Amino acid sequence: MTTTWTELLILLAIAGACGFVAQAITGFTRGGCLVSVALGFVGALVGLWIAGFLGLPAVFAVQVGEQTFPVFWAFVGALVLVLVLGILTEKRT
Repeated sequence: MTTTWTELLILLAIAGACGFVAQAITGFTRGGCLVSVALGFVGALVGLWIAGFLGLPAVFAVQVGEQTFPVFWAFVGALVLVLVLGILTEKRT
């Protein structure tokens, strides 16, 4: 299974959008674009784990080349991660 550079950039953009929206909803704004992308990818892992644990189906997934990216579960996982990070970190004053 190979991924082209274009497919990788598309996956990064989707992950970044999921992380950005999760940050915007919660108000947690530490970091920049790279943090949003990381939250999106880690959120996809957490979201898929949550969905598998609860036996829930893939709701909205995007096929990019040979890769399938679970957009809905990435968003849910990123939202959970951002909420946990917001609770665990100090508030800026």
